Amino acid sequence: MKLSYKHIRYLILLLPVSALAQPAPVSQSTILDGYVKEGLANNLALRQESLEISRVTESLNQAKSLFYPRVAFNPTYSLAAGGRRLEFPVGDLLNPAYKTLNQIIGSDKFPTNIENVNQLLAPNNFHDTKLTVQYSLFNTDIQYNYLIQKQLVSAQEARKRVVENELRYNIATAYYQYLQTLDAIRIFDNSRQLLNSLARLNEKFVSNNVATKEVVTSARYEISKVDQQLAVAQKNRETARAYFNFLLNRDLTTPIDVDSTLTKILPEAKENLHDLQQTALHSRQELSQLGNSLQAAQTAVKLNEANAKIPNVYVGGNAGFQGYGYTFQNQAYVVAQVGLQWDIFRGYEKRSKIQQAKIQTEALQTRVSEVQRQIQLQVLQAYYDLNAATESLVATQSGMLNADQTFRIIDSKYRNGQSLLIEFLRYQNDQLTAQLQHSLARTDVLVKRAALDRAVAVGQ
Repeated sequence: MKLSYKHIRYLILLLPVSALAQPAPVSQSTILDGYVKEGLANNLALRQESLEISRVTESLNQAKSLFYPRVAFNPTYSLAAGGRRLEFPVGDLLNPAYKTLNQIIGSDKFPTNIENVNQLLAPNNFHDTKLTVQYSLFNTDIQYNYLIQKQLVSAQEARKRVVENELRYNIATAYYQYLQTLDAIRIFDNSRQLLNSLARLNEKFVSNNVATKEVVTSARYEISKVDQQLAVAQKNRETARAYFNFLLNRDLTTPIDVDSTLTKILPEAKENLHDLQQTALHSRQELSQLGNSLQAAQTAVKLNEANAKIPNVYVGGNAGFQGYGYTFQNQAYVVAQVGLQWDIFRGYEKRSKIQQAKIQTEALQTRVSEVQRQIQLQVLQAYYDLNAATESLVATQSGMLNADQTFRIIDSKYRNGQSLLIEFLRYQNDQLTAQLQHSLARTDVLVKRAALDRAVAVGQ
């Protein structure tokens, strides 16, 4: 069984650049961990990877089957008419001689009625009913192809782990984004309640001739703007929920449990970038996948080198019945065989195959070096992205606290007639913006933490 290089190339093509990162568990949330397990069990893309492993495993079973003897039952029956004939005047030659001998000895010991041979070369009413057995004593193709298939199965299993880890990351980030949409809706709801309270207050001011009617219409206009933003946030919530349920292969409208503890983020101690990069180089499943593909390519080199130097030896035999008419009388036969196959010269084809296999191996070695550098770059980017997100969270936390304090002061002044409506609306809008920025920054830290864990492959 000759190896096709498409098997090795196939495993290499399964490494898109977009899938180079591998997430590890990115949360301490029991709820989220449960969703991750559900996604790993039900996700359709992961099921496809499992089916692909099963397909490659069957190729391994096929390679293993070549180590066993081959037994086949091969009956044939032939009818013939016309064509070339074998003609030999054996009767004309022997009958006169035998007649003379009989006369000399005075007996009819020798036959004198022998017919001339006139036989069709194509056998008519002829059968060959046999059982054929063949067993390879030594065959480099079978031995090395079995090793290659084992290595390709291992590469495919590593590919599945890559997809599993990518799915963990996608589920976690989708969950964080869903929580952020809920937080945005809460912020807009609070802002709407505040503006409704403002509208009622302004209506009292107008009824008491403290203010003119435009303060009421201005407040209602601000309420309409918040309603518009709230509608967009609700749309984002439904979209985020549908995507999350899609990853888990559930009905797209299935409710999602909320873990509020994920919104309580504490600053983390900075980790050592070099240590993270070294951990990633030892943990990333893409390198394991490439390593198994590289071993398969190296085995292919050995296979072709062995083909050029070592013959294949086999034994076999046939046992059955052969003759004219299905009588099975005096038709039994047995044939034993010992064979050797050794291609001495095939126009330098074998030398070219060896060189081709070596080129494939060198290409894979280059790919391994490239992926190692890509992994280091990804860890570096994720590391600094997380640091920037953490600093941004601290800044937005401070900004939100200052905006809240400022608004409380303006709110008190406005209720006591010491501030204008335009100032109230300005600082209320600043408070809303600060709260939204803080919510986004909090989610961004969770996502960037997940991205760094994915790049490092923590827990592999």
